[in-house]
Amino acid sequence: MPRISGVNIPDNKNIEISLTYIHGIGRPMSRAILDELKIDQQKKAGDLTADEVNKLKHLIDDRYKIEGSLRQEVTLNVRRLKEIGCWRGDRHKKGLPVRGQQTRTNSRTVRGNVRRSAGSGRKLPPAPK
Repeated sequence: MPRISGVNIPDNKNIEISLTYIHGIGRPMSRAILDELKIDQQKKAGDLTADEVNKLKHLIDDRYKIEGSLRQEVTLNVRRLKEIGCWRGDRHKKGLPVRGQQTRTNSRTVRGNVRRSAGSGRKLPPAPK
């Protein structure tokens, strides 16, 4: 298993998909990195040479904000929104959708599968006699 930026990427998948296991790298960025290094996107991650793995490591570490530093930046951005008391910060505090989604229905995932009204829950089993 090649290890890039502290993440073990799977051997048996194409390198384009394997790079997406690194937080902060998606499919488009993965394609751009591989095109720049002239590595075949269909090549399996386990088939990479040591030289190709080193090139990937250096390029990703030098150019992109990934893993811990990216997570830290996002956390700081959310904390700043909460501190200044803006609308988005309030939504983060309350654990509600931030980007304008409706909440009357379809926000159970964000709210933690909360059922608040009498008609929205499951029917209770009949009481034993």
